[in-house]
Amino acid sequence: MRIAVIGAGYVGLTTGSCLAALGHRVRCHDIDGGRLARLARLDLPLYEPGLEDLVRRGMADGSLQFCLGLEDALEAAEAVFLAVGTPALPDGEIDLSQIIASARAIAPRLARNAIVIVKSTVVPGTCRQLADLIARERGALDIRVASNPEFLREGAAVGDFMEPDRIVIGADDVQAAKVLEEIYAPLARRKVPVLSTSCDNAELVKYAANAFLALKIGFINDIAELCERIGGDVARVAEGIGLDRRIGPSCLTPGPGFGGSCFPKDTRAFAAVSRRAGAPQALIETLIRRNEERKAHLGRRILNEAALASGDTVAVLGLAFKAGTDDIREAAALTIIPMLQKAGIAVRAHDPMAMALARRHLADVRWCATPYEAAEKADALVILTEWDDYRGLDLARIADRMAGRMLFDYRNLLPPEAVTAAGLRCIGLGRPAAPRAAEEAPSAPSAQWRGKVAARSRL
Repeated sequence: MRIAVIGAGYVGLTTGSCLAALGHRVRCHDIDGGRLARLARLDLPLYEPGLEDLVRRGMADGSLQFCLGLEDALEAAEAVFLAVGTPALPDGEIDLSQIIASARAIAPRLARNAIVIVKSTVVPGTCRQLADLIARERGALDIRVASNPEFLREGAAVGDFMEPDRIVIGADDVQAAKVLEEIYAPLARRKVPVLSTSCDNAELVKYAANAFLALKIGFINDIAELCERIGGDVARVAEGIGLDRRIGPSCLTPGPGFGGSCFPKDTRAFAAVSRRAGAPQALIETLIRRNEERKAHLGRRILNEAALASGDTVAVLGLAFKAGTDDIREAAALTIIPMLQKAGIAVRAHDPMAMALARRHLADVRWCATPYEAAEKADALVILTEWDDYRGLDLARIADRMAGRMLFDYRNLLPPEAVTAAGLRCIGLGRPAAPRAAEEAPSAPSAQWRGKVAARSRL
């Protein structure tokens, strides 16, 4: 099928590349000519595992093209995916201006009987709004609008598209549903479940699904805090919960609060649209507040438990909101690092993918090429992102470089006993603090750290 994708960002680029891999002929358009120029020379503006190879194959066989001209992208297109941004507004609602502008721009240029498919995350009622707009712009009712929400996890987007849990088709018209079924027929033949429903329902599925997953994250973070108070082990508790088939193990790993482009924005939008509809979502409202409180709580914990004072240094490992992406939007690092700096703490940071973006949002940080460089003379070390690079750290080497002994493992990546054996004090989430390193453990910094704490206790 001939398909156009409007918007070559994270969702649009992944969607277009994967549709081309499924055998369709895809043309992607974006108003950012610089972005298109970069894509044309295989310089992807984002990091997503497997995506560059997919783009390269699509360009090589001609199934994927990037068009600066909107008319070129839309020429003879039977289906047009809208994958433009829907950023958050201060009150939590989403800004639909980009998707409305896109619908207005394509309306007079669409081939007769084309299907416009909204891939962007939008509030219920948006597809109906766009259908009315396009009809007014064309002076005809020959274009159908459908919803096809994306369920792409950053760091796993290609796999999520090609091997999805389900495909949700929102269409208020039989012909529109048939077109979407044809587009996804290669996946349906692999027994991927396909849910066909109304546009409003499909739009709501996206918000409700993300809100529910975010609730699981918030829940296990609260359970982790309880485990710390009573001496439990959240890993074992989560395992026991997740073995219940009605619950499942996903999103039951504690961390420093959720971030990224989806969960924070979508939970706020879900709460806002629910308030506007007169059906407030109390659980989601509480979740949003608790998630922000958690980031601040863990920042204060670093300052207090490491007995840090102005002039000390903290090494932060991990800036992206999760592993597998360079996305730092609403990452814990954006809350915790400024908190440390406000207390007079110098910050040395490392991330294998996200430092270039982090530089734009964090000032006065010493950017380090390796975790070991970041650990140099650090009074405490904090792991905020679950990169595999940090699972395999040489802890003895880390300990040798540090001035202090405190390691805050806010992803529970490292075996506490291994941290202790290296002469460090491990503070994880939802589990008892590891025993203090033995007095005979090597390294002068241990004595230096103990002397510093003792001096402060006399102040």
